[in-house]
Amino acid sequence: MEKKASFTLAFFLCVLIVFLEVRHGADTKLFVFGDSYADTGNTPPIDGFECWEEPYGITFPGKPSGRFSDGRVLTDFIAEYLGIRSPVPYRGWKLGLNLQKNGMNFAYGGTGVFNTTSGGPNMTAQINDFQQLIQQRVFTKRDLTSSVAHVSAAGNDYGALSVGGQKDIESVISQLVLNLKRIYSLGVPRISVVAVPPFGCLPGDVPIQPSPNRVCNESQNSFSRLHNQLLKEAVEQLNTETGGSTFVILDLYSAFMSALNVQNNRSGKSSFVNPLGECCKGTISGSSCGDVDEDGRKEYVVCEDPKQSFFWDTIHPSQQGWLTVFSIVKPSLNTLLLPHATFTSTSVAI
Repeated sequence: MEKKASFTLAFFLCVLIVFLEVRHGADTKLFVFGDSYADTGNTPPIDGFECWEEPYGITFPGKPSGRFSDGRVLTDFIAEYLGIRSPVPYRGWKLGLNLQKNGMNFAYGGTGVFNTTSGGPNMTAQINDFQQLIQQRVFTKRDLTSSVAHVSAAGNDYGALSVGGQKDIESVISQLVLNLKRIYSLGVPRISVVAVPPFGCLPGDVPIQPSPNRVCNESQNSFSRLHNQLLKEAVEQLNTETGGSTFVILDLYSAFMSALNVQNNRSGKSSFVNPLGECCKGTISGSSCGDVDEDGRKEYVVCEDPKQSFFWDTIHPSQQGWLTVFSIVKPSLNTLLLPHATFTSTSVAI
């Protein structure tokens, strides 16, 4: 019995070490497509894009970095989970930053699977850029074999939350599925895609009420749930076609609701102060986080401690908010990686 127990323990340790080697292997690459929930610097530093204005980035890296938050976003936590640095933004690579060893981020704030009012490259255009890099052999077949893609389509296609009906959702899901298939066909074997958040709980859409009495907009939330149900059905079909769990949904809806402890459209006891309110907000009508007047005077205020706020601005989570979300969706990433692990030659003698 002792020999059998020792063998079982040794075997378990062997599998664990090999798994850790896979997760933290130097060859792992992350490719990111989507919007501001994933962008780490592709949106250009020009007027109108607050991600390059103070106080964005005050928590990390201490100054604006092109992230739509006070610090890190979901992309950064996924990269850390994979044991790599956050992949370089495509814009930076084009400017000569030859740092593609960790993959590349093509996400661009304000974009969707179709063209949006932001004017940035939609997801098809982002994948076109990725394909061109493959054709130029910036990334080889071997690079792609051990790679992971993260796809964020969090709702910009619905026009600043001015949503339509089920046909609009079906159109967005249909195009998103084509994008997912294309990324897979280019050689990326493991792909995560986000479910949309509860639109009705974002501070920009919560009915204007005193902070303690704020409630989520149920009609907007029901729209989010319909999108996510159709996405779930589409991803299940994709996995049937590929014969595995190639595609995994990161359920932002459930993660947001859990972090905010929302029940009956009201936030309950939470680790966050004023859960349905934003940390950084405008102080005059029409202003928002990061705005200044012609004389450079701030037209916004920032909460005392961003770590105590789930939302950074009216749409985007804070770094602490994203960390909380990541901790909730992390089991889905485990599911994504385990069945498709590309084992290295490293092993332990039993």
